[in-house]
Amino acid sequence: MAGHIQDRWYKTETGADGTPRRVKSDRYGTGMRYRARYVGPDGTEKSKSFPDKQKRLAELWLIETAADMARGQYVDPRAGRVTFRQFAEKWVATHTTEVNSREAAERRLRLHAFPYIGTRPLASFQPGHIRTWLGELESSVPAASHRRIVFGTVSAAFSAALDDGLISKNPCKAKSIQIPKPSHTRVVPWTAKQVFGVRAALPEHLRATVDAAGGCGLRQGEVFGLSEDEVDHDGGWLSVEHQLKRIRGKFVFALPKGGKVRDVPLPPSVAAALKAHSEKYPPVRITLPWRTPDGPLVTKSLIFTGSAGGHIRVSHFNDFMWKPALAAVGIIPEPEEGERYASAPEHGMHALRHFYASVLLDAGENIRALSQYLGHADPGFTLRTYTHLMPSSEGRTRNAVEALYRSNTDHTSD
Repeated sequence: MAGHIQDRWYKTETGADGTPRRVKSDRYGTGMRYRARYVGPDGTEKSKSFPDKQKRLAELWLIETAADMARGQYVDPRAGRVTFRQFAEKWVATHTTEVNSREAAERRLRLHAFPYIGTRPLASFQPGHIRTWLGELESSVPAASHRRIVFGTVSAAFSAALDDGLISKNPCKAKSIQIPKPSHTRVVPWTAKQVFGVRAALPEHLRATVDAAGGCGLRQGEVFGLSEDEVDHDGGWLSVEHQLKRIRGKFVFALPKGGKVRDVPLPPSVAAALKAHSEKYPPVRITLPWRTPDGPLVTKSLIFTGSAGGHIRVSHFNDFMWKPALAAVGIIPEPEEGERYASAPEHGMHALRHFYASVLLDAGENIRALSQYLGHADPGFTLRTYTHLMPSSEGRTRNAVEALYRSNTDHTSD
């Protein structure tokens, strides 16, 4: 890199005798004296100004810039002036993941990052700024697991800025940054009495949703999007090929979470419950966009529908059907007159998946099979979530060691 330092306080003129001489310029004594200039990798000239008596600093800056170029760590000074918000908004808009994932990332940034660090230029970030932000985040987001997700989104944005050459390092990955630790709350599955109690307390046309979720491990969106062609009564299988999702306030059909289409064993009792439901409440053909609100229209013959004959609206179901059923069996308290039901995220419809997992593990099903039936991407996640629901493993350990000692006739107490 060819660099040059211009002294703005002096200029070179040619004398009457033709000899060049150095004379004071019109800017002598005012403003920044030295201007360090170089040509960047993109072929354009870059510069930085320094005050009087700092020519050595200007020279060092040129040397360091040249070294950064040689190491592939060069960052355009003008690019570094882009604020975190300006970059992150463009970054999140170009996510290639599911629409819901993009919207969730945008919401986390808008609510928990932009108000604190959004106006700071990317190149100015130091680990201390991230530590300060995390401290402020702790008061506004009490749940460590949620803070961890927010932090991950911000770190991913900085990593993208690093890949684009806008910064030289990700401040979120400094050794002094303590990433919020995930909470390790143990899943406490419902009892069969609770499951069937909630089932009985639901409106009759929605009771079989409990059978699909608790008997086959389906997620709520998969239950509400279940179509009659996905139920194989003769073969004893249930195909999970799509779900009902809400995106930007509009409902669509989409692949199951993580795009994991799967087949789940269909127990005879669950098959009978779904068949009886369909006989009394025939499936309804519903047409919705595929994957995004502006996606192509597809039609599914849904087994479960709302009272008006359309698809089930999740928020209405949760507030006016599910929570009253929970309160009816004592899982959550009845609200005071004029008040809404309290938030109970651990007792959402997802609790039926936990019940399903506990039943299978208690029956001796292996983790890999359970992971496949639940649609988890990683059996390790299934193991970490449900390992404590395998109490029989302790008994097997005791019995195995006991059998070993009993079979050893030479064993004596030393």
